[in-house]
Amino acid sequence: MNNVALDFLKRRDRATTVGIAAEQILPIATPYIRKGLASADFKNGTGHIVKRGTELFFEITPLIIDGCLEGAVVSLQKPSRFEELAVELSSFQDMANTLQAIFDSSSDGIWVTNGEGIVTQINRASEELNGVRASRIVGKSIEEVIETGLVDVSVSKEVLEKTSQISMLQNIIRTGRQLLCTGTPVFDNSGKLSMVVVNERDVTELIDLRERLKTAREITEKARKEITNLNMLELEQGAFIAESKSINRLLASALKLAQLEVSGILLLGESGTGKSMLAKLLHQHSPRASGPFLAINCAAVPEQLFEAELFGYEKGAFTGARETGKAGLLALADGGTFFLDEVGEMPPSIQAKLLKCIDEKEFTPLGGSVPKKINCVIIAATNKNLEKQVSNRLFRKDLFYRLNVFTLTIPPLRERVEDIFALATSFLKKYNERYGKFKTLSPKSLRMLQNYSFPGNIRELDSLIKKGVAVAEEDMLDNYLEQSLLGLEEVEPVSTKGLSLQEAVDMVEREMLVEALRNCLTTRDMAGYLKISQPSVVRKLKKYGLGQPSKHTRRA
Repeated sequence: MNNVALDFLKRRDRATTVGIAAEQILPIATPYIRKGLASADFKNGTGHIVKRGTELFFEITPLIIDGCLEGAVVSLQKPSRFEELAVELSSFQDMANTLQAIFDSSSDGIWVTNGEGIVTQINRASEELNGVRASRIVGKSIEEVIETGLVDVSVSKEVLEKTSQISMLQNIIRTGRQLLCTGTPVFDNSGKLSMVVVNERDVTELIDLRERLKTAREITEKARKEITNLNMLELEQGAFIAESKSINRLLASALKLAQLEVSGILLLGESGTGKSMLAKLLHQHSPRASGPFLAINCAAVPEQLFEAELFGYEKGAFTGARETGKAGLLALADGGTFFLDEVGEMPPSIQAKLLKCIDEKEFTPLGGSVPKKINCVIIAATNKNLEKQVSNRLFRKDLFYRLNVFTLTIPPLRERVEDIFALATSFLKKYNERYGKFKTLSPKSLRMLQNYSFPGNIRELDSLIKKGVAVAEEDMLDNYLEQSLLGLEEVEPVSTKGLSLQEAVDMVEREMLVEALRNCLTTRDMAGYLKISQPSVVRKLKKYGLGQPSKHTRRA
């Protein structure tokens, strides 16, 4: 008996269960088991019995070992699961009927072939445009269709060979029509070409066909290149799954800015939306891609060390300085890209010096006297409202305008629900491979994910899936996600009444550490979550007697 069966049958443990007569545990199922074991179907391994008891459905199948019938396997399931599957099946059937109706009612012709080039479907419009019957085409290979002389060229064949979207003009010999055909490849989860969908549009009667066709080919080629570029970005940067229109628009704008090699790009978005990934993407697709990409987290560097990290220092610049001096990050980013992460946390004393550096295109290291030129693109990012900080005099207005020449705003995950499925499956695949697991997500799991607000955005989703793959006991992550997303307790606000200021600060600090432990897997993750340094996290965990992140899970 597995753990689920023990739970269904309300048995304490296997030790007190294994060895007991089946009638005592499965009184309704046992007669069917004995009947099945005596049948010829069970002896040859094909037997199958499904019945319903008072509380559970049970399925009985033969247990064959070395070609001999050694017993039976009884699978148990609650009725609610069958009802859920019935609802989902009905929904899928309705969807299939709807799609078939759309397929047949389209005024454009549609062909579908499988990954081997065998025609699987043709709609009614295509029958008329090509002068054929679907029954005489379906089941034939593209090569056979070409041999019949139906078309002069085959877009399906081109797509199968090049595995990319292709448009071309086809002359239909039987009807004398000219069709503008666009073939689109469809890939399965493993990346293998599974089908080709061809859309046919009659362009025979178009005015001035040659000029229009030339223009259409130019537009199609340009669109193909842009789509190919965006697909490459998506493949290279898993955080930017471009299913939603908002992310597609963002990637298109980012690609244009990257190619223009512009400086002063400000990335806005909530924590965890992928600002750092977008900064790397801008660098990787710019003319400076072969140069270095260096970043500094303005919230993680102490103010007294910030200037030395940014501009570097000369020998003897201050007590404890290296005898050889140290090059700053701006100098090391020469010829590449420099990324200011969490720029809203930059100390005011550094803001003026950075502004002067940007204006004059040069800086002077600490303790130095000779200015050094800077030659790098500067990208900044923040999850704060910089305009509000400017009005509150927490951020320099002139520096804000220097950094905010171009703005890219990454929408939060709750506003791009279309991307959650692709992101979740991408993370699931990554961590299954990393940890050697085979965890899966059901439609129910995906609905839970899409209904959750994700205050931590992509970082929270990544962490959630990572933790599920690493620690969940069941292969299906339904229960884990239900506990993590739907069963979280509301935490009452901490009362600080009657406490000293230091006691109140300690109480709030400890609560924030506990919250970070629930959401993070490592102290490095906690540092990013709390926007402090990793050593500070370790020190504070020790101060409050809290364990490491791996010992904590989100509360159910």
